[in-house]
Amino acid sequence: MIQLNELVLASHNAGKLKELQAMLGDAVRVHSVAEFSSVEPEETGLSFVENALLKARHAARVSGLPALADDSGLAVDFLGGAPGIYSARYADGQGDAANNAKLLEVLKGLPDAQRGAQFVCCLALLRHAEDPLPIICEGLWHGHILHAARGTQGFGYDPLFWVAEHDCSSAELAPAEKNQISHRARAMRLLKQRLGL
Repeated sequence: MIQLNELVLASHNAGKLKELQAMLGDAVRVHSVAEFSSVEPEETGLSFVENALLKARHAARVSGLPALADDSGLAVDFLGGAPGIYSARYADGQGDAANNAKLLEVLKGLPDAQRGAQFVCCLALLRHAEDPLPIICEGLWHGHILHAARGTQGFGYDPLFWVAEHDCSSAELAPAEKNQISHRARAMRLLKQRLGL
């Protein structure tokens, strides 16, 4: 079992940092990799797991701390899992609004029955940059893509992701509620079990 009281999150995304710190609680202090380096490693992996490991190794190397990386995205069934690992840069790095607009355009006219999707989260935890035995935990959150954005909470594709069991979009959930049921929450539950937290 790994004993942790602080770690570095391999992300410059303030939304992810806030969510993961809330999920880990006060037992673990989470630093952003931005405190140590402005450089973001190139995500050259072909899967969420590969990219999470690339980011975690970089963060551990520049910080000297155990590193946690989160590679996550949206996989739309009709698009064969796209945008997938390219979710954050689906619209050529123009941001969340452009990504959402592109997805709506690509799925325009598609009936609800064919709009199934899942948010995917892969967490990779390394004790140090050369750790040969990373802890990898994955979480999936199933839903479907709306025809128009709804809600103002969250980030990324949250306004387009319909959560049937709550009868609302992910962006209409209170942050505390989302942190209980999201793909990231599911992966984090597994990680906390592995860490004995």
